[in-house]
Amino acid sequence: MSDETAARHNEKMRKIKAARDRMMATKTEEKGLIMVHTGSGKGKSSSGFGMVMRCIAHGMPAAVVQFIKGNWETGERMLLRNRFADEVRFFVSGEGFTWETQDRERDVAAAQNGWKIAREQILDPEIQFVLLDEINIALRYDYLDIDEVVDFLLTKKPEMTHVCLTGRNAKPELIEAADLVTEMSLIKHPFRDGVKAQKGVEF
Repeated sequence: MSDETAARHNEKMRKIKAARDRMMATKTEEKGLIMVHTGSGKGKSSSGFGMVMRCIAHGMPAAVVQFIKGNWETGERMLLRNRFADEVRFFVSGEGFTWETQDRERDVAAAQNGWKIAREQILDPEIQFVLLDEINIALRYDYLDIDEVVDFLLTKKPEMTHVCLTGRNAKPELIEAADLVTEMSLIKHPFRDGVKAQKGVEF
């Protein structure tokens, strides 16, 4: 790289940094966020569990309430229960995907129980982050009332508690209420080519 090219690059970066510093100086508010991870692509739960790991690193007590997935032994569950049980509470409320149970009443009861646990964890002053994994599926099938969930998050959630809700097909009411919404887009997936879910990648 020539001296002239390097000088132009340095000047450009200096201007970008100055603009960034001015922008950051205006960002002073702190609050507990309502976050939604949705979309047809992979990575919704993975991202949520990534935030749980950040909480562990920062000494922030967290809780996970897992809807739908049931007795599926995921790597996240094994890791958190076996090695970080003091830092993270882990609850499983589902009995499997609805096409596996084939019993709507049981699915509704499991989801309602999970939502009861979720409310308790969100209201617990010791807990700073709550992951509601796959709750969007329970909301999609109307196992839970979307208005009740949104109202609780907006009016009952403690000011500094973060809540992350994952799963496909997030309802518009939840997206409207959230502070942060990320949609994972499916571009390519090996399942379409006959490759089953891989340990360490999918679960």
